[in-house]
Amino acid sequence: MADSALMHTYGRLPVAFASGKGVWLTDTEGKQYLDGISGIAVCGLGHAHPAVTEALCQQAGTLVHTSNLYQIPHQEAAGQKLTQLAGMDRVFFCNSGAEANEGAIKLGRLHGHQKGIDKPQILVMENAFHGRTLATLTATGNRKVQAGFEPLVSGFIRCAYNDLEAVKNILQSRQDVAAILVEPIQGEGGLQSASEEFLTGLRQLCDEHQLLLMLDEVQTGNGRTGHYFAYQAYDWKPDVLTTAKGLGNGFPIGAVMAQGQAAELFQPGHHGSTYGGTPLGSAVVKAVLETLERDNLCQQAARIGERMQARIQKHLGGLDALVSLRGRGLMLGIELDRPCAELVGLALEAGLLINVTAGSVVRLLPPLIISESEADQLVDQLCELIKDWLNTPPTS
Repeated sequence: MADSALMHTYGRLPVAFASGKGVWLTDTEGKQYLDGISGIAVCGLGHAHPAVTEALCQQAGTLVHTSNLYQIPHQEAAGQKLTQLAGMDRVFFCNSGAEANEGAIKLGRLHGHQKGIDKPQILVMENAFHGRTLATLTATGNRKVQAGFEPLVSGFIRCAYNDLEAVKNILQSRQDVAAILVEPIQGEGGLQSASEEFLTGLRQLCDEHQLLLMLDEVQTGNGRTGHYFAYQAYDWKPDVLTTAKGLGNGFPIGAVMAQGQAAELFQPGHHGSTYGGTPLGSAVVKAVLETLERDNLCQQAARIGERMQARIQKHLGGLDALVSLRGRGLMLGIELDRPCAELVGLALEAGLLINVTAGSVVRLLPPLIISESEADQLVDQLCELIKDWLNTPPTS
């Protein structure tokens, strides 16, 4: 690929896939792989799901795009279904998770200006990941992502994740904070979960200070954690909710949702997207959401996730190298006591697709449709691979 016309933005693995079915992918040489990463939490319904295929083919043969200058009945239907499942009032469809978070950032700033704040600030977290546009990479708490793209966007204050006292101190000392943007689980940050105390405390602080609580559920949404959205494990709602990834099962679409007063902030001229919520994308979203609901895939994700955690613990629990096992539903992290990026290539050779994030955390995000036997196979093969790797002396 040295002569590829593509920009060098990825260190791609030496494999190309020709087809997929369910939790399996087949490469151009005919080798099969058990997919433990779902295109980074995207293909929750697996590959070539018949409901998605039917929606794509039928709508592509009817009407693909008209623009948001006109009414789009499929977008209305998808929006109605999504807001119902999410517990939100209104939705704006865009094309990616980064765009969804850009929309949330604009809502936060608009809210601040309506409160009379001249330069509204948004409180964001250390080790967060919100995207790679200029605003979202500034909101991201990873210096590696930001390096080389200065000057960064102003208007963000960073705080320690899971530290409610630190948030309180910032809010007591500043009057210019308009919103808090936070991930319930930091996927790119190593599968670190916000505690219930932290998230509920943020909700209470936002109510007290009249701030918007904005949840980034780009990765945790659409059934991934065992609920349609991770926040639904609690008894409160965010003001703003973003999602993408599993929303289109591979079709590029995202959404920023809001409820209460936040749902009325955007007015004509405030925001827009040429491609957001096309007839084609909206038909796919509707098919995905209907399938998640009909097949009880949120509950399945919770059940299979618990099974996988227990099985991983049985395999690796006695190892000194295991720092922790964490996650919710089918969003799991195995933290080891050393950098383990090498495992990605070894797993590929063994016919497994995995991911390593934060240097030493093996991340698993299998399709929500994975069966018990497939989940057992994924765990058993992966754990044996990890143990063999740990017992292999490093090459000098």
